[in-house]
Amino acid sequence: MDYDELVALRRHHAAWKLLRADNAALMLSFFNKVFVEQGVRSIAGVELADRLDDELFALNERLGQGAFPKSAKAYLDDWSGPQSGWLRKYYPADSDEPHYDATPAVEKAIAWIRSLQARSFIGTESRLNTIFDLLRQMTFGAETDPEARLEELKRRRLEIDEEIARAEVGDVDVLDSSGLRDRYQQLTATAHELLADFREVEANFRDLDRELRRKIAVWDGSKGELLDEILTSRESIAESDQGRSFQAFYGFLLSHRRQDEFKKLLAQAEAMGAIGEPDPRMRRIPRDWLDAAERTQATVRQLSEQLRRFLDDRAWSEDRRVMELMSGIEARAVMLRDMPGVDLVLEIDAAAPAITLPMERPLYAPVTRTPIDSTDIHVGDEEFAADALFEAVYVDPARLVETVRRALDLQAQVSLADLVRQNPLEQGLAELVAYLALSGDGFTVVFDDSRREEITWMGADGVQHVVQAPVAAFARTISGATWALDKEEQS
Repeated sequence: MDYDELVALRRHHAAWKLLRADNAALMLSFFNKVFVEQGVRSIAGVELADRLDDELFALNERLGQGAFPKSAKAYLDDWSGPQSGWLRKYYPADSDEPHYDATPAVEKAIAWIRSLQARSFIGTESRLNTIFDLLRQMTFGAETDPEARLEELKRRRLEIDEEIARAEVGDVDVLDSSGLRDRYQQLTATAHELLADFREVEANFRDLDRELRRKIAVWDGSKGELLDEILTSRESIAESDQGRSFQAFYGFLLSHRRQDEFKKLLAQAEAMGAIGEPDPRMRRIPRDWLDAAERTQATVRQLSEQLRRFLDDRAWSEDRRVMELMSGIEARAVMLRDMPGVDLVLEIDAAAPAITLPMERPLYAPVTRTPIDSTDIHVGDEEFAADALFEAVYVDPARLVETVRRALDLQAQVSLADLVRQNPLEQGLAELVAYLALSGDGFTVVFDDSRREEITWMGADGVQHVVQAPVAAFARTISGATWALDKEEQS
């Protein structure tokens, strides 16, 4: 770090500006209580304002009414403004109420303030062991020589065998109280640092999301180029060192076996008398890790959602542009249609190409052949009554069509009632239903369902039958137009 870099950090870094602020003590104590000690990752604006109002009331009672003259809402607006950057104010997808969350700068400032506090015990042994363990993991994990790996595994096995031999004779190395306190101190510090780092990881993903939104808003090239740029950026997140490390941590954290093992080991460690008073924040640290990791994953999912909305908006705008072009072409063609010397006739094979994808074709289905067994044939009953087979009535529609055409040769329209009076029904109700369902070239059937008319005929048994039917007429079709019901019929 040189002089100019430090001057720029002092002027622009949010954490440094927080430490230089007039109300730094109020902000650091309040942020630490809400966002660090209580592990809050997102809080509604009304609830946060109520908590701050209680804090301001207590401080004004103790320090005087003029110590903090502003309202809680005014302080929150100042702390979340772009010139400050200490609180992130946003609206969740399913809420119209603003929510707040601390920024990574707040975590950095609080961590630095905590480092200033005097500590009665500073452990060094566990951190030295951690350094050696990390170095062994790095060198052994990067080793590609099978012989070297085998030698390292044999060395580990020898150490384990020696420890087993000592344990069998009762020689067991037990950590003393200072060693336990040393390792527990490093455990809590690492756990809290990991939780604080999630805010910075989430902030990095939000910065990338903001950059993608900016590119989409000002992009003037083709859609394909923009998609390639966005997808490349999306893949760079997952393939970056930070992305791979986060995915590995998230997969490790989602393992139920690992969670149960962590909770069990933590409970056993905190039950040791040498630890003293355990850190209360460690009891909820697995849940805080899961919550922070899920919020980070949700930020990454917003990138895909933003991409989907962009595709939908671009597709809609392109469809609208195509329709505008088509309308302009149609208007121009109508204007030039009647102009002499302009030939607008164009023939095409089809309005659209016929596309049949290979997977749309059905697979071959073999025909199931039903075998016919004619070996056991029995003689039927000679006394079977077959009268029902001869009672079925068949109405010839060709005869009815010819009747309608003869009637329409004399007039443009004829009602069904008049047609039945001129040509009495020979097959009763079946013939009447056939008239209603009749269709043919040169005429059509026109109905008026709002009115009814009586149609009568004499049956074969000499009994008169009466049916209420909708007003219907057969109308002649001329040049694609159909006659409507005559006014006389409508009256």
